Amino acid sequence: MASKPLWTYEAHTLHDLFCEGAVSAEEIVTSHLARIRAVDASVGAFLYVDEAGAVAEARRQDQWSAAERRERPLSGVPVAVKDNIVTQGMPTTAGSKILGEFVSPYDATVVVKLKQAGAVIIGKTNLDEFAMGSSTEHSALAETRNPWDLSRVPGGSSGGSAAAVAAQLVPLALGSDTGGSIRQPSSYCGIVGMKPTYGRVSRYGLIAFASSLDQIGPMARSIRDARLLYHVIQGADRHDSTALSSAGDRTVSGGPWRIGVPREYFGEGMDAGVRRLTEAALERLRGMGHALVEISLPHTSYAIATYYLIAPAEASSNLSRFDGVRYGMRAEGRDLLTMYEKTRDEGFGAEVKRRILLGTHALSAGYYDAYYLTAQKVRTLIRQDFDKAFQEVDFIVTPTTPDVAFRRGERDDDPIKMYLGDVYTVTANLAGIPGLSMPAGVADGLPVGLQWLAPGLADTALFDAAATLEPQMEPMVWPMGVEA
Repeated sequence: MASKPLWTYEAHTLHDLFCEGAVSAEEIVTSHLARIRAVDASVGAFLYVDEAGAVAEARRQDQWSAAERRERPLSGVPVAVKDNIVTQGMPTTAGSKILGEFVSPYDATVVVKLKQAGAVIIGKTNLDEFAMGSSTEHSALAETRNPWDLSRVPGGSSGGSAAAVAAQLVPLALGSDTGGSIRQPSSYCGIVGMKPTYGRVSRYGLIAFASSLDQIGPMARSIRDARLLYHVIQGADRHDSTALSSAGDRTVSGGPWRIGVPREYFGEGMDAGVRRLTEAALERLRGMGHALVEISLPHTSYAIATYYLIAPAEASSNLSRFDGVRYGMRAEGRDLLTMYEKTRDEGFGAEVKRRILLGTHALSAGYYDAYYLTAQKVRTLIRQDFDKAFQEVDFIVTPTTPDVAFRRGERDDDPIKMYLGDVYTVTANLAGIPGLSMPAGVADGLPVGLQWLAPGLADTALFDAAATLEPQMEPMVWPMGVEA
């Protein structure tokens, strides 16, 4: 029998307890549902909780034999899914009024893989509308707070998933990362979040923001759990021609490693606590026998501008499908054009409209070459920076964000300052390489994240490397900022 509340355990432990017959799946699920009822009114991580469905699935799994439980790596484990990933029979809103009543007729590939692995999908988490934001303040449907300090944001756009894991509402969650939307909220909420190599996880069933940048990834309270979830969802998919098989995994030597420290990531604008904890982590790595090598990623200063041309351009194309004709919200109009205009005006929020306008302008006649095409050329230079760096070093280690979680509403009137919070994360998306954020410690009562970057397809090696540092770090204290 478990010695403490089941919602406090990590995923791999819950799975083991269930497989051993020490607890039932129903006990695991009802414990987490009780935790959600007790805490989520304050945190606001979930947009939808499927209590009846989760309990029914748990009872079904309780009828499995020990062998059936063991062969499914997530059997008995509650998992939350970001609400821009479609789930059959559940709402999928992308945090937008325009999809406020949409229920998907099919599951995303990652959801199919979760179910095949025995995961119990407990609900859908809040996000910035269409994943466009860095604070989860741009959701049209709910407000999510940081469990460490309810006056602060959880980060975004996967803020609901990060808050759900940090508040111990679930042990595992899926997020999506277009420019840092898994890693930045993981940093702000003190958890582990990983963006895989582009193409390593299928995007089929992910509501597209920027198709050449989007990637689904795992969020958890430990590297072991994040790796467990990653291995469930990764791999080729006939529904997504960009999805890659795991056969091409890139290996990295077992160490000692040469760890790159890019000078461009340690300039002005970094919070003092972030700098202190990052430097302390680097010194721990040095003490473990690894060599710290100063490197240069010279085109880093162009990354934000490049990202905010490419991503909105792709968004302006992807979001054109939301016209009120086939699914989602429809406003009444005297003719077809008026219906389009009213539907999009009433259905899209201010941040989504801002990015659509920016992207449409960048793609328009007379501006395409000057903006979009130039941004794609700079993207190639950024990718080449990493290619060159990884000829000299095995991994790169940086802060995940330049600051800690900011107060709700603090950046409402300054979107540029909001965008600059992603300065250390967007480069991995532009280059297509994997990135992982792990807790580096706490500064002034708020978590700080440490980012690991690896060559493309070295996703497993990235987990292995970060896992060697995890025992050397100060343990995180749970629950964080909320009462049971």
